[in-house]
Amino acid sequence: MSSASCSRTDGLLPLHDGVVYGPVTSRRLGVSLGVNILPPGRKVCSFNCVYCQYGWTDGAALHDLATLDWPAADGVVADVERRLEDLALAGTHVDRVTLAGHGEPTLHPDFPAIVEGLREARDRVAASSRIAILSNSSTAGDPRVRASLLRLDERYMKLDAGDQDTLRHVNATASRLDDIVRALASLSPIVVQAMFVRSPDGRVDNSSPGALAPWLGALATIRPAEVHIYSLDRVPAWRVLEAIPRARLAEIARAVEQRGFRAEVF
Repeated sequence: MSSASCSRTDGLLPLHDGVVYGPVTSRRLGVSLGVNILPPGRKVCSFNCVYCQYGWTDGAALHDLATLDWPAADGVVADVERRLEDLALAGTHVDRVTLAGHGEPTLHPDFPAIVEGLREARDRVAASSRIAILSNSSTAGDPRVRASLLRLDERYMKLDAGDQDTLRHVNATASRLDDIVRALASLSPIVVQAMFVRSPDGRVDNSSPGALAPWLGALATIRPAEVHIYSLDRVPAWRVLEAIPRARLAEIARAVEQRGFRAEVF
């Protein structure tokens, strides 16, 4: 079943109440069929990013992930395969099948089974499509998750901070930055995706020189295939946040390129 969305009146993006959504056309991903494997209508994430377009994380959900209403792995695969078949009949080419949704997809208890099922479904009905993931990187060091991440065609991994304090202010997570960087460094090839934002009071600003220097250092350790740089385009969870001017984003991209990595501003 294709995904509908739970209605909202606060300007934030609605949470999905199904598995498949789109396809949408993206500068980064082309024609992308979204796959939401999070519990319907409930944001479950190991981060609580101040800029999240879906709003604040449901912190209570993290206490016992096994009890949540996760979509069954075989149902996920069946929904995606059916939608790919329908799109093929309609003459629509899908560039990517993208695990994303309204939370962190690798938290699904059957994430490995979903990855293998999606690979098989893709091979049957959309062989030229690539399977990608948008992940916050928090589980990249988990051997079980890691093995499945490596089975995907493309990995778009978040890194908004290069020091623990900035990670706490931007992503509000208990994850250790050193652990994330270490895991990403051995998950090659990956694309690092970085959101830059600031608050009027200066409490949050990962585009400042002080925050940028250690972030560039982390990139030097990770050695990504590419870095995608962007700022606010939708209503954020913390409404006071401000977008970083495009000129500053371009400066950040040049700093990345000076260290030998491809960078693009979105």
